[in-house]
Amino acid sequence: MTRVVLLGASPGPDTSPTGLRLAALPGNPTVAERLRSQLTSLDPRLATIDSGDVAAALNALAEVAESATENLFIIPENSVVHDELIYQITKAKRGALALVAKEPRPEVTEEEQDDSGPEDNVPIDEAEPEIGLGRLEGLPVRSRVGKSRVVSVGTASHAVTRPNAVLLGPLHVSARNAPILAETCRELAAMAATFGEDDDLLQLIVFGLVRNGVSVGIRGRRDLFYRRVTTQEEANEAGAEMSGMDEDRARLNNAVKGADGFFTTYFVSTYSRFIARWAARRGLTPNQVTLISIALGVAAAACFATGDRPWMVLGGVLIYFAFVFDCVDGQVARYARKFGVLGAWLDATFDRFKEYVVFAGLAIGWVVSGNGDDIWILALAALGLQSVRHLLDFSFGVANRRKPPAKLPTLALDAPDDRDLRQALTRRKVERSQGLRGLLKMWTKAGKFRAVHWARKMIVFPIGERFAAIAITAALFDARITFLTLVIWGSVAAAYTLTGRLMRSLV
Repeated sequence: MTRVVLLGASPGPDTSPTGLRLAALPGNPTVAERLRSQLTSLDPRLATIDSGDVAAALNALAEVAESATENLFIIPENSVVHDELIYQITKAKRGALALVAKEPRPEVTEEEQDDSGPEDNVPIDEAEPEIGLGRLEGLPVRSRVGKSRVVSVGTASHAVTRPNAVLLGPLHVSARNAPILAETCRELAAMAATFGEDDDLLQLIVFGLVRNGVSVGIRGRRDLFYRRVTTQEEANEAGAEMSGMDEDRARLNNAVKGADGFFTTYFVSTYSRFIARWAARRGLTPNQVTLISIALGVAAAACFATGDRPWMVLGGVLIYFAFVFDCVDGQVARYARKFGVLGAWLDATFDRFKEYVVFAGLAIGWVVSGNGDDIWILALAALGLQSVRHLLDFSFGVANRRKPPAKLPTLALDAPDDRDLRQALTRRKVERSQGLRGLLKMWTKAGKFRAVHWARKMIVFPIGERFAAIAITAALFDARITFLTLVIWGSVAAAYTLTGRLMRSLV
């Protein structure tokens, strides 16, 4: 469950979201009616805070945060937004996430892309804080964002160095950061007299969170729509623009994992999403698709067990499509938003089952073809190696979740500019660029080159590459080549991942 907070205002009847209609959308709803209907599935309570009095609004939000036991989603009441964008923001796993719009810049240096230090190539002593560079989406440009998080936020009386973005409105805060949010709102309420008339309430909240050391991630609108409206003309424009965008296509694209391996990205996900949409629209559940994947995997193993070349080729085709439907079940779950503990357990368990039953089928096919039974040594080596890799993946994931998030520098809310914060970030950047941490950071930066990016994806031998290796080598060669490929590539992957995780555990 997510606690939803609507930030309302006290405008006249002609500019209230209850009076602005979206004529281009079905049903001719008002802005407020549509937003409330979108959010009631998240939280039927829908706490509404009048933002006309900044101090009172901040204190009211602090009370909500103090009593919250779930994540908080804060959004202005005059927002026109796609359902999918709300879903993407509220499902984020970061401690805090804000929707932003970046100001177009004529040039972007490497330093500007680094969110762990200063976002420009000007020395700190020479970088003059600025109040803003204009307006975007009707809001003053008073935020500095890096590659993945908000670095600094200003107000009418708090300068920010080289602002390059605005915080559009929706803000998601995890339950673990709710106490910090409450404390921040109390502090901001006490200094409300220092804020200007054009200071946006949500930007003020993020201003306080960032200065109190909370890492606020960023997300752009991408192929989805968000806009605040204050007049009927703006509502008409927003409705027309949003109705012209394909939200379903964006939802389908978001159903595909963005961090998949090379083979999955280019040889499966290019079309599997359309199978997922077809399946979802016909009422197939993710678990039913998982059963199809399992059946194809078992059929592939049976083909391999014959040892005959035509059946080996068919087995290669079947194991490929077993993997395709393994991707489709997750895409159906994300597209149709049908998640369950049973489905997650089945998916993880039977991924291993399909691999291991195929190993058995390959070994049996080798033996029945009269090639001897020494193949079982290679089969057991491949199975044991893969089992150990899965064990290490699981244990590292559990240990990593227990690791507390890195603390960011803090800055007093009454500091007139962000100079001290940026100096602290510079020192942090220098510290993180030394020793093992610096080496890891260099390797991470190397990922901006596509060849390196995909080489790093492939070297860990993810499931897509494993199933592709099995399908190709079994169809073109024989079981011995298949197992040798799995053992050699798997050993390199194990050494690479183990080295990286040991290094990350030591920093």
